[in-house]
Amino acid sequence: MSFYENTLELIEKAAKLMKLESNIKAVLTSPNRILEISIPVKMDDGNVKIFRGFRVQHSDIAGPYKGGIRYHEEVNMEEVKALATLMSFKCAVVGIPLGGGKGGIIVNPKKLSETELEKLTRGYTQRIAPFIGPEIDVPAPDVNTNEKIMAWIADEYSKVRQKNTIGVVTGKPLTFGGSMGRDKATAQGGFFILDALAQEHGLEPGKTRVVIQGFGNAGANAANILDKHGYNVIAVSDSKGGILCEKGVHPIKAQECKLQKGSLHACTIPDSKYEYHVSKDATCTKISNEELLELDCDVLILSALENQITKKNASKIKAKYILELANGPVDDAADTILEKAGVIIIPDILANAGGVTVSYFELVQNQMNYYWPKEEVEERLKAIMQQAWKHVRKRQEEHGCSMRMAAFIQAISRLSELMKVRGTI
Repeated sequence: MSFYENTLELIEKAAKLMKLESNIKAVLTSPNRILEISIPVKMDDGNVKIFRGFRVQHSDIAGPYKGGIRYHEEVNMEEVKALATLMSFKCAVVGIPLGGGKGGIIVNPKKLSETELEKLTRGYTQRIAPFIGPEIDVPAPDVNTNEKIMAWIADEYSKVRQKNTIGVVTGKPLTFGGSMGRDKATAQGGFFILDALAQEHGLEPGKTRVVIQGFGNAGANAANILDKHGYNVIAVSDSKGGILCEKGVHPIKAQECKLQKGSLHACTIPDSKYEYHVSKDATCTKISNEELLELDCDVLILSALENQITKKNASKIKAKYILELANGPVDDAADTILEKAGVIIIPDILANAGGVTVSYFELVQNQMNYYWPKEEVEERLKAIMQQAWKHVRKRQEEHGCSMRMAAFIQAISRLSELMKVRGTI
């Protein structure tokens, strides 16, 4: 089952639980617009290479389309359709007035020079410019894209439109209309949800063993935030593998070491520069990503890519709780196995909604041309995430279902109401 098919299956299950009207389900499972484009780029060697790009606009019933742009060799249309669909539900879960969109380019950005990367980004922007804008579709960073790439998009779009339009994207540099707190918003929002769970289930931070798969923006920031709040992060991994430190990983030193040495695996080699490298007790061992997922822990945080836990490895998962900071990291078959095993999964459309929530804050601040301090951004984010948690838990109690189904029911309920109010159905 593809990622997109899995997403449609989740909608189908939620629709049955809430006895959803067929007309509403039909609208929610059909993207409004699908773009596939070709982007010619003159490479540094003088040859022209053609790159394929996508932009899917799923629903704008709640507001402008919203969703990231990822640069990855394995990006495909089915994946982008799934992610765009999930964005619609994610925005609805937290109650922000945005719809769902997603974009991508099939490319390994590590193989491009900065000049080639900028040409590709500006070429992509030119192709999708007629279909995006602050009140139409607002892209953001995603896998392998960052604030520099967002700045290039905003600059190119402004040239195409012949007016300064920095609100066309979010996740921009602070000096170019970015928002305080956007860089760690996904992790911060996830922490607020995990904290609500911890209070409800009586988890004590110092006694809670946490494992994190993925050490990019979301994973690394999650490790830092959890460490500061006293949680015991015992293992982390990147795409090349992970490290296990029984007495706890030192997140900041792990980030420094990875930056210097290129991978977390290399950080198991003793190095006095990092004061026993990344471990709090000077002992650390290499593990594979597969081994990391199967570690005995309290909380497993998934912040890499989709389909990391499937029916092949679901029965080997020992975590009591799973927090999905990545999109779609647990497929439908694995979801069923884990639910039967009593594992509590905080689903992606709730757990990682902090990113799009602060993107919404950035869009609001751009429109006002007035910017909030970091503390205000965090307080506003906390209030929205905590309220979303309460709504999802209420739906869960009403329907006697998993948290994933409850989150989908909450999202569908809001989108259904909007459709009726606007006369869509």
